[in-house]
Amino acid sequence: MDAVVLREVRDGVSTITLNRPERLNAINEALVDALDAALKAAQDDPATGAIVLRGAGRAFCAGDDLKEFDGQSRSPDVARRYLEKIQDVSRRILFGDKPVVAAARGWAAGGGLEWLIDADLVVMGRGTSCFFPEISLGVFVTGGVTALLPRLVGLQRARSLILFGDRFTAEEALAMGIAWRVVEDDRVDDEARAAAERIASLPAGAVRNLKRVLNRALDADLETVLRLETEAAVEGFVDPATAARVAASGPRRR
Repeated sequence: MDAVVLREVRDGVSTITLNRPERLNAINEALVDALDAALKAAQDDPATGAIVLRGAGRAFCAGDDLKEFDGQSRSPDVARRYLEKIQDVSRRILFGDKPVVAAARGWAAGGGLEWLIDADLVVMGRGTSCFFPEISLGVFVTGGVTALLPRLVGLQRARSLILFGDRFTAEEALAMGIAWRVVEDDRVDDEARAAAERIASLPAGAVRNLKRVLNRALDADLETVLRLETEAAVEGFVDPATAARVAASGPRRR
């Protein structure tokens, strides 16, 4: 059985790949556990100066795997444990010393889009399609986006993106400040790696301190937001009406 997350280290860069291409790298517990472990290993690795986070196949990450929703939501305790693991991945990206460059093409939805927003730099392919489906299903966003997204795009636009779940393009993400750079889809990995290599070539202490100082003003607020998001998401996960919406959503993924 193939690993659901791959990690490769070369020239000071750890490349972490979500590896469920047959499910558009949709999130399940196995993927979350493996991604958390890979991010921890990369952050702890003295040979790593920067991290690239990418998805295998034709998507970055299509969000939560709704085929597994019944198991994820079978009790408040199970839902909370699962959602805390998702939030811990965001903590690794947000609060780890080493910058994360996200490389996105295809779908970047729900939790996948939230991990992009957590990253330090985001390279998107022109064909990337982004949206937040959570509210329409009766669940809730994670990843600290209720704090981060308004800072990027403004409060009114953040509200509308999360409330209505409208899809937006890579070019729109660039204009809003969600993406750092937009390139042709076949150049996404190379562009993200080049950025990560540039970061890895810089003095590690200065890079670490820059990330810490930039995040310092956000730390207390973000940790509170992560906890509040988890509680709101648990409430949505265990609501019977949510299960009905998920079942009716067909092939859609969070």
